[in-house]
Amino acid sequence: MSKEIGITVKKSEDFSEWYTQVVIKAELADYSLIKGFIVLRPYGYAIWENIKNIFDRMIKKLGHQNAYFPLFIPESLLKKEEEHFKGFTPEVFWVTHTGDTPLNERLAVRPTSETIAYASYAKWIKSWRDLPLLLNFWNSVLRAEIKSTKPFIRTSEFLWQEGHTVHETKEDADKEVMRILELYRRLIEDYLLIPVLKGFKSDKEKFVGALYTTTLEAVMPDGKVLQMGTSHNLGQNFSKPFDIKFIGRDGKQYYAWQTSWGISWRLIGAMIMTHGDDKGLIIPPKVAPLHIVIIPIFYNEEEKKKVEMKGKEVFNRLHKAKLRVIFDNREEYTPGWKFNEWELKGVPIRVEIGPRDLREGKVTLVRRDTSERVSVEEKFMVQEVRKLLKKIEKNLFAKAKAHLNNSIHIVKDYEEFKRLLDSKGGLLKACWCQKPVCEKKIKEETGADIRLIPLKKEKVFSNCIYCGDKASVVAYFGKAY
Repeated sequence: MSKEIGITVKKSEDFSEWYTQVVIKAELADYSLIKGFIVLRPYGYAIWENIKNIFDRMIKKLGHQNAYFPLFIPESLLKKEEEHFKGFTPEVFWVTHTGDTPLNERLAVRPTSETIAYASYAKWIKSWRDLPLLLNFWNSVLRAEIKSTKPFIRTSEFLWQEGHTVHETKEDADKEVMRILELYRRLIEDYLLIPVLKGFKSDKEKFVGALYTTTLEAVMPDGKVLQMGTSHNLGQNFSKPFDIKFIGRDGKQYYAWQTSWGISWRLIGAMIMTHGDDKGLIIPPKVAPLHIVIIPIFYNEEEKKKVEMKGKEVFNRLHKAKLRVIFDNREEYTPGWKFNEWELKGVPIRVEIGPRDLREGKVTLVRRDTSERVSVEEKFMVQEVRKLLKKIEKNLFAKAKAHLNNSIHIVKDYEEFKRLLDSKGGLLKACWCQKPVCEKKIKEETGADIRLIPLKKEKVFSNCIYCGDKASVVAYFGKAY
């Protein structure tokens, strides 16, 4: 594969350029004519569909249902929750005309669905018998990205899911927040093979309007921290302005308790960064559009006929075994070209079939993650493929877990804090007095913010990293995308 088509920079030398090349050259996405927007190509959309389908099954098992709300939100509706509206105002796209006719009221293009959904919730919920209301939306949202854009990580429009649930009590809402956070962890660790840390956001970093926010954070190979998913207890901060009330079991009227939670196609960006190498993508098997690519190898017409016939047989066996497989018998490309192309696209296993394989009744399996080659008898092929897929999963997660562990640094001194942040990045585990001024100063002076405060409180091991006063919590700081 020529340099123009293959990846031309090393991941370790120019991470940002490497990432962009992988996204574009592996045909996951392309740039749009509008700054800040991307086109999701079929191969990238197939990965998103797999992620979507996995999580959709998870939440439906817990009783959640999918719904859809309008893309446009009247300005007056947004203003009903002033704190929430203020948080999104700089990022909102506005519709002001239909054709040449000015609208009587501006319409916001959905930055998130709380306000438009909760106006309906107020009509639907009357009694405790209507609760819990467990709805989820698969849609896109638009936020004018004011920072530097990066495909899948920061764009002005992105695909995501946003769950919005309503409960009788705070305790019920608390349970919902935590069970969704655990589903996210399972999705990210068990399927995308990216290890994460679970925790709370500080009051400064929590979702605007939330009582509290829980988060999952991962460390990317360049040392920056990426927020992978969040789950929020909204308390009654939305039910009161939107008048979401119900008659309780005792006949009295109460304001409802609410949660919201979301993940986006940012997960695809994290997957690219975490597992990819200098050849391109490495896609975890459970979310890969293809598990296997079959490539025939022959040197004359007689061999071609036999090899292609065997390739079709192998394809049918693997397909019947419910493995996602493609038989690449394009004649206009050489086997070497195809090897490079499918390595760039990150297909977990390559099956090679050549004249020697035919003579021996075998096929050659090649792992994308390690390039290890193994020759197996054709009759054991399906079993061996399944074993290899599990080995690939185990290897990818182990490598990513080792990186996360090596990226956490315990610090007690502010000068060391700044030095480590500049030299290594990652997550800096430090003690904090919980005064907002210290958190603000650290952000201003270093660019690092509190990524999480562990769900299980950790033992304080020093004074506050910034002011030196008595600390009350352990917090993890880092620079984020």
